[in-house]
Order: sequence, then C-alpha cells, then structure tokens
Amino acid sequence: MAKINRERPGKRKRNLLAAERVEQVDWKDADLLRKFISDRGKIRARRVTGLTPQQQKQVAVAIKNAREMALLPYPNGSRG
Repeated sequence: MAKINRERPGKRKRNLLAAERVEQVDWKDADLLRKFISDRGKIRARRVTGLTPQQQKQVAVAIKNAREMALLPYPNGSRG
C-alpha cells in the first residue's frame, strides 16, 4: 500500500525577534522573554516560537539568567 503524503500547508510562525528588530537577547528584558515561556513557566520549543537555532539558544540562556535573578518564574513541578 502506498504511503499518502498528508503534509499540512500550515501557517509559518513569525520570528518574534526579527519582528521587533532584536539583535541581542538581554536577560533584563523580562517582557520580551515572557513571550517565549508558557503559562506554566516552561520555555517554548523552536517549532512554536519560529526562532532560528542560534536565537533559541540565546533566548533559553537569557530566560535561565532571568530566572536566577527572580525576574521570571521557574516551571511549576507539581502536577496535582
């Protein structure tokens, strides 16, 4: 039986950093970084954010630094 290709045309997620003309991600910009974390505090995946691999790494490091400085929440570990 032949495999049917059912790829969705899908909407390409826009690159938020390019839209806001951000060249270097700064951990002090908590408002921008909040757009890259879920309501539970987890860092959103690249396929969701539409970032390049380099930008995603910068965002992840910036979020982790902002968490250390108590600007952003850590993920909630309880599932109850």
